[in-house]
Amino acid sequence: MRILVTGVAGFIGSHLAEALLVAGHHVVGLDAFIDYYPRAIKERNLSELRGRANFDFHELDLRSDSLDACLEGVEVVVNEAAMAGLMRSWQDLEMYTSCNIIAVNRLIEAAVRAGVGKFLHVSTSSVYGVDAVGDEEQPVRPISPYGVTKLAAENLVLAHMATHGLPASILRYFSIYGPRQRPDMAYRIFIAAMLEGREITIYGDGRQSRSNTYIGDCVRGTIQAIDRAQVGEIYNIGGGVEITLNEAVDLIASAKRPIFYTGGGVVNSGPKASKLLRELQKLTDFPVTSTLMGLGAYPASGKAWLGMLGMHGTAEANMAMHGCDVMINIGARFDDR
Repeated sequence: MRILVTGVAGFIGSHLAEALLVAGHHVVGLDAFIDYYPRAIKERNLSELRGRANFDFHELDLRSDSLDACLEGVEVVVNEAAMAGLMRSWQDLEMYTSCNIIAVNRLIEAAVRAGVGKFLHVSTSSVYGVDAVGDEEQPVRPISPYGVTKLAAENLVLAHMATHGLPASILRYFSIYGPRQRPDMAYRIFIAAMLEGREITIYGDGRQSRSNTYIGDCVRGTIQAIDRAQVGEIYNIGGGVEITLNEAVDLIASAKRPIFYTGGGVVNSGPKASKLLRELQKLTDFPVTSTLMGLGAYPASGKAWLGMLGMHGTAEANMAMHGCDVMINIGARFDDR
């Protein structure tokens, strides 16, 4: 299939594009390199994709550039592009509105003109608000402008489905983590702080919990959704197991050396398992990586960790900090996506 992936230079988009290429698809990648974090990081994310057969890249802004040409022949659109980040959304609502609503509408209009067969819109657990656990039936009560704009985008997608016949499904990601994480995301911040001997600041008492999702599981779930997600349905993409912020910090701090794991057991289907995961577990042996195993997939040496994080420091100092004690100032949050 010819699949268009927006936000392809990002953390999740780049992993998804690589997996789609391995599966034999032709990927058309779009990214605007919006300066939420340095372009150099996104260019590194693209390094495994550039020059690959069956990969076409277009540097385009969904808010303003013409999209028709890059949608020619596209069968599936996966919209990974978004302006992420809970805290920044309070300071720049115009940016979040333009990226998360206006851009989505322009992409949908272009997809309708192109006659794409499926439109997968990626949303976030932040639409649920404080209680971002449970299944898709829980109320949506976002508590940040970011969450508000993402929920508005969901409604926009559904409106186009009802009015213009857009064959759309919506995926709500739950706290995705793993190699190439954005610099502002919690696990990356914690790991970098521990390697450098810096204090970790936790807002609140650390008992807030989220269902974390390893990037490999997120990508597999998204690819399965391309084939199996039903039009008009909303699916949570999450690990299904909650972990508190304090538990996550303890888990990272206790790892004297990260261990490589390659798989995990299937999470039991229950009231907190998403519709998509329940369906996949009926049809396939769909593995879900535990937080312990997922953290084990980070590079094994202090020097390699900092390389993955895009940071610098002497190997001796980094290795000395590997598995160090952690100073915690009570008083980070889990990630928005």
